[in-house]
Amino acid sequence: MNAERTRRPYVRPRRLRRSPALRELVADVHVRVDDLVAPLFVREGIDEPQPIESLPGVVQHTLDSLRAEVGALIDLGVRAVILFGVPAEKDPVGSGAYDPDGIVQEALRDLRAEFGDTMVLMADLCVDEYTDHGHCGIVDDHGVVDNDATLEIYARAAVAQAEAGAHVVAPSGMMDGQVAVIREALDGAGYPDIAILAYSAKYASALYGPFRDAVDVSIADGGDRKGYQQDYRNIAEAIREIDLDLDEGADMVMVKPALAYLDVIADVAAHVDVPVAAYHVSGEYAMIHAAGERGWIDADAVALEHLTAIKRAGATIILTYFTRWFAERAATEMR
Repeated sequence: MNAERTRRPYVRPRRLRRSPALRELVADVHVRVDDLVAPLFVREGIDEPQPIESLPGVVQHTLDSLRAEVGALIDLGVRAVILFGVPAEKDPVGSGAYDPDGIVQEALRDLRAEFGDTMVLMADLCVDEYTDHGHCGIVDDHGVVDNDATLEIYARAAVAQAEAGAHVVAPSGMMDGQVAVIREALDGAGYPDIAILAYSAKYASALYGPFRDAVDVSIADGGDRKGYQQDYRNIAEAIREIDLDLDEGADMVMVKPALAYLDVIADVAAHVDVPVAAYHVSGEYAMIHAAGERGWIDADAVALEHLTAIKRAGATIILTYFTRWFAERAATEMR
């Protein structure tokens, strides 16, 4: 009998891989449309959407085209977007981030009036899109970002976004103490129900280039953000940042980028009992498109594989530029 077993396998895992229906039935992980958040860009002072060359299929929206895009996403079953603004003018303190008439605040008012609570409106809370030096905060006379002075700007921006209609504010600047200051400002202004999605483990990655094209950001004097974003070699630091943000009142936490940091996502997901978001960033998206355009990979298959890997690692929310593509694909499969 033992010899017989040696010659002929009785255990055949391939039995459950024989057909697409079987594979679907026993799959451990399924990515759903409502797992995804669509990052959207809105630009002040343009009359029609502007394509972003390094992010194929992504545009800088006008207020009108943004409203149309969000309506289309709702029809496809998408339930969350995150907004990034591109102002007509920039200044040293990024005042457009907290100006009640700033471009993102205008967009939030429009979308909240049009769609109410049908779509979760998230607002990226940072100032790099609005500063003339490209840093995520106020820069001192030595060219260093002043953490504590920047917190005052973040507090004002959070209140402005809440007043304009944001359901969720998402501080991404990696300033120490940012969540506590934002939570205090929101509560003090009468917005205790506005949630905070903290970019808690945001790494100083080389994968953000296309995003900076999208928001017209360059860092002055060839600088970088390594002094405040995380070192990509560290993981224990990520857990510490997560714990600090949760202690300060974060409702959800984020790891950014996603695919290059699946180990961090998995560790964070095992460590916390709140939703874990992961940002499939612009460089990760652009690389798929670039290789697909050259015929080196099947871009659609790789995109789905990436999103599945991110969810398999433990993310419950995925911010991705593939959101509309995925939702359209899902809608086609349901027909």
